[in-house]
Amino acid sequence: MTAYVDSSVLLRFVLEQPDPLEELLRFDDLVTSLVAEVECMCAVDMARERGDLDFDEAADRRGVTHAHLRGMRRVQPSLSILRRAGQPLLVPLRALDAIHVATAAVYRERRAPDLVFATHDRRQARAAAVLGFEVIGV
Repeated sequence: MTAYVDSSVLLRFVLEQPDPLEELLRFDDLVTSLVAEVECMCAVDMARERGDLDFDEAADRRGVTHAHLRGMRRVQPSLSILRRAGQPLLVPLRALDAIHVATAAVYRERRAPDLVFATHDRRQARAAAVLGFEVIGV
C-alpha cells in the first residue's frame, strides 16, 4: 500500500512531537510533494527562531528531515498539479495545503489507485475525504 504524507505528519517525526503517525510503518511506499521539504525546513528554522531549538539542534533536525525524505518518493509540483490545486473545492484550503491535496489526487490517478492520505491537518483531511481518499492521522 501507498500513503501520501503531508508535512504535518513529517514534522511530528522531525521535531519529535507527540503522537507521530506510527501507522505509516505498515505502508510499502510513501509519497510526498517537494513542497513538504520546504515546509519542514521553514518549520525547523521557525523553531530555532522561537528558541525551541538551538543552532546545532536545528542542523540536526534538518538532517533528520532529509533522512525521512530520502525514504519517500518526492513529486515535483507540475503545472497540472498547480492548476488542480487552484480549482475550487468544497473545503477551501490554503495554497500549500491545496498543492498537497492536488499532488495526492494526481498521483492516485496516474500511479496508485489505492493511495491513502496521511495528515494531521483537519481541513486537509476533509478536502481529501471529499475527493474519496481514505485519510489517516486526524
